[in-house]
Amino acid sequence: MTAEILSQSLSFVLPEIILALGALALLMVGVFSGEKSSSLVTGLAIALIAVAGLVLIFGTGEGEAFGGAFKLDSFARFMKVVALIGSLTAIVMSITSARGYELNKFEFPVLMVLATLGMMLLISANDLIAFYLGLELMSLALYVVAAFNRDSIRSTEAGLKYFVLGALSSGMMLYGMSLVYGFTGNTGFDEIASVLSSQPRGLGLVFGMVFVLAGACFKISAVPFHMWTPDVYEGAPTPVTAFFASGPKIAAMAILVRVVSDAFQPIVHDWQQIIVFVSIASMLLGSFAAIGQKNIKRLMAYSSIGNMGYALVGLAAGTQAGVSSVVLYMTIYMAMTLGTFACIMAMRLPDGTMVEEIDDLAGLSTTKPFMSLILSAMMFSMAGIPPLAGFFAKYFVFAAAMEAKLYALSVIGVLASVVGAYYYLRIVKLMWFDPAKREFATVSGELRLVVGLSGLFILGYVLIGGSLGAAADAAAKSFF
Repeated sequence: MTAEILSQSLSFVLPEIILALGALALLMVGVFSGEKSSSLVTGLAIALIAVAGLVLIFGTGEGEAFGGAFKLDSFARFMKVVALIGSLTAIVMSITSARGYELNKFEFPVLMVLATLGMMLLISANDLIAFYLGLELMSLALYVVAAFNRDSIRSTEAGLKYFVLGALSSGMMLYGMSLVYGFTGNTGFDEIASVLSSQPRGLGLVFGMVFVLAGACFKISAVPFHMWTPDVYEGAPTPVTAFFASGPKIAAMAILVRVVSDAFQPIVHDWQQIIVFVSIASMLLGSFAAIGQKNIKRLMAYSSIGNMGYALVGLAAGTQAGVSSVVLYMTIYMAMTLGTFACIMAMRLPDGTMVEEIDDLAGLSTTKPFMSLILSAMMFSMAGIPPLAGFFAKYFVFAAAMEAKLYALSVIGVLASVVGAYYYLRIVKLMWFDPAKREFATVSGELRLVVGLSGLFILGYVLIGGSLGAAADAAAKSFF
């Protein structure tokens, strides 16, 4: 690699370099300043992610780096910006409740930055090895933050379950990658696609593809690789759960789109069947399993499983419109999820005790009208009721599936969405029509900011939907 090529490669990965060096610097600040440096390191971590985002947005040039293993295109740029917004918001949300969840240690924001770095590398991975390295960098940090509250049995149990099942999925994915390499002789996505275009695919390669897709489906918690999600969502500290539900889901969905749209595009009919099955299973399980939940974090876990199923409807189409709808869906999903988790984190009694039961939201409209209004908007949006953002998210994925003649998938998706509307509307009914059970403490400024901005996005989506849709179309053109 010549000096000129190396210089060009480094310019493409400048945001990642900023995060990597910044994480090391934050670690040094925390070590030399002691345990009381938590607030300082958290503030610097927020600034660091913001700087990386600005460099990414205003940075020039697109292309491949490090021999094609890293790709920066319109799709990667868009998804990275969304993932960075999710990470930054999750860290901001953790400021208020850090002490209650034993997160007020300087290592926590450092781990969040490292997980964000893994997400950035994962989104731009254009090679099976780069895919694995980015995924593991993200996952290892997530395993630790899930069990960060060592005094909580639920938190340590969540971290252990996530680690064990995550290691299993990584092993399956590595086995699949070895099969793909064995049958194509390449690890680069473009080279794999070239080989598949020039010769008939073998059964062993299909097995390899299935295992690779299984590893990606585990990270987005799609059925049948969803088993970790409810327990980890419930057991992990709520700020960590909010982080799990935002940035990492964006990154995992992005690499899933890139793998099938780049590496396995020539065998679209093979992977399309897998995606259709996973999508239907996720939508149905997410809708029906959430009905009997009493813990709101477990309900959000099943909601997340269902939402990933809806997003996969667009991917199953295998078209530019389908990829565009997935990009749009994940963006809107992240806004809805962060706003909802901000409201969940505000469920704190005056003595500082956190409550997580859905019934505790009864009569919230009489004590916290603003929060009730925004949470109601989030629930209506997740149910897909117009003219909120969630309606447009579901409309575009179903429209893409209909264009691809996947009529049965679209009908099942609509019916599952109707079932899912029950448990979303039940929360709205509790807040507005049931008598109040308890009074919550004053909501912090950071949570009010997140609730307000996410509510503004969901309610005012009709005003910015055109611009966001155009950006999603531009991102999808990277593959077609």
